[in-house]
Amino acid sequence: AGLTVSTVPGPSAVLAALAVSGFPADRFVFEGFLARKGRARTARLAEIAGETRTVVCFEAPGRVAATLADLADACGDDRPVTVGRELTKLHEDVWRGTLGDAARRAKGHDARGEHVIVVGPGAATPASVDDAAVDDAIRAALERGLSARDAAASVAAELGVAKRRAYDAAVAHRGAPPA
Repeated sequence: AGLTVSTVPGPSAVLAALAVSGFPADRFVFEGFLARKGRARTARLAEIAGETRTVVCFEAPGRVAATLADLADACGDDRPVTVGRELTKLHEDVWRGTLGDAARRAKGHDARGEHVIVVGPGAATPASVDDAAVDDAIRAALERGLSARDAAASVAAELGVAKRRAYDAAVAHRGAPPA
């Protein structure tokens, strides 16, 4: 409601970020620093996308923009996030919004200081949305002439799955011979 929330300085940036985020803190996951690249990073991002608990991770100043962009791709642009910089220090800065907005805001921005990224909990994905359902929807969208990107966005919105999951299916179908 327009009020500034700050935490009392303490020994834990994780707890400070969790407190100012406003996200549920009864159960949360601490990821530490995400892998810089490769399969380990991709796997962690996929797990975060499906996480129904609040997720807290650290990031180095030079990698904040890339991490926020990757999180937005994996979790969706509309997933809520709080980004804290230099928490419990003199130049503390806290920003709240969506992953998409955070990624755009961080792009080209000279990030300095220690960053804590708190990703709000994702919605529980219905178990009924299996890979076959995603594949069928992607195939139909591609047959309608949509690009892989547009097909993925359409299917993700329609089925409530992560854009990355739908896009991976679209790319796989685009390269496969017709059935």
